[in-house]
Amino acid sequence: METKKIRYLIFLKDVFILSLTCFGGPQAHLALFIKRLVHQRRYLSEEELMEMLALCQLLPGPTSTQTITAIGFKLGGPKLSYLTLLIWILPATVFMGITALGISFFERGTLIRLTQFIKPMGVAFIFFAAFVIGRKVITTKTSVWLMILAAVLGFLYPSPYLTPFVILFGGLVASSKYRKQEKMEKKPIRIQWSNFILWATVFAFVIFLGTITKSLPIRLFENFYRNGSFAFGGGHILKPLLYNEFVEFKHYLSADEFLSGIAIAELVPGPTFSIASYVGSLSMRSWGLSGQVLGSLVASFGIFLPGIFMIFFVIRFWEQLKQYRGIRASLEGINASSTGLTIAAGVSLSQPLVSDPINIITVLITLIVLYFEKVPSYLIILGGICLGAVY
Repeated sequence: METKKIRYLIFLKDVFILSLTCFGGPQAHLALFIKRLVHQRRYLSEEELMEMLALCQLLPGPTSTQTITAIGFKLGGPKLSYLTLLIWILPATVFMGITALGISFFERGTLIRLTQFIKPMGVAFIFFAAFVIGRKVITTKTSVWLMILAAVLGFLYPSPYLTPFVILFGGLVASSKYRKQEKMEKKPIRIQWSNFILWATVFAFVIFLGTITKSLPIRLFENFYRNGSFAFGGGHILKPLLYNEFVEFKHYLSADEFLSGIAIAELVPGPTFSIASYVGSLSMRSWGLSGQVLGSLVASFGIFLPGIFMIFFVIRFWEQLKQYRGIRASLEGINASSTGLTIAAGVSLSQPLVSDPINIITVLITLIVLYFEKVPSYLIILGGICLGAVY
């Protein structure tokens, strides 16, 4: 028992170190996960880690967070996994919450000057994310057409309620190609529904409570919980979801503030879903300092919990579920639709910037630097802040 406790403490220390050193999103996180958790500590094999990653990519929610939490679940069950979650998200969410507080107290002209370069950089990061995702998943005519359809619908109808239907439609269309998947031996599926019921109960309860009380913190929790429940594709698809809801629909943030948050989030290690802490804080700035802290907390818990409930639900019967070819085939359409929605978000966010040639040049230069991977993303953003201060 003591040996297990020591091993769990060492694992949590490793998670904390990763939370401070994992820059660049799930693709970059994976390399560090393999290095520390597989090669150095041997908590699991590389094959097991890749299997978990593939499973998490099928589910809504933060891919890296679900993967590292699933590892905690494999090693020590629910208690260790929840501790893993808290330690993994803590540095990034605290930093983004503090950033939102700082922006609230900035004189607006100062903010505009400091972020004039990182706003177009934020747009470049979104387009580059679409490119990175697209070159891996857009491999058939079906995926091309689903990507285009999602991009057009996402641009013409920027509703947070449309997005999950577009993604699910893409998955349904792609699942019709199940015959191309390899057949697997089928066994009866035994499902433990407790975590799914927990997810659905929390969802229904906060909707009911928010409708009855009209409380802003409760409604914010519901907003982020809903977005976290339908964010297929990780942090890159979360950004257009949050933009549509909190900038376009509810006007809690300006486009400038949102773009600044996206760019600053590139400076922060850990989960990309930490942008929710920033958006939640600014959404409650009318409540003062305590309101912003509360907004950061409810947004962070709201955005992360659905994905964790889902991974705990599915991981128990994943080996049985993947025997169905339709499930495996649907991933093509889900990824293609996510890519299209990311493109739509980039186009929408770039519209206010195209009137200034400096913004266009900044986007192009940032894309070139990102493509050739000569400079880490956080150094690019630091450079943009320095340019804004000097300019």
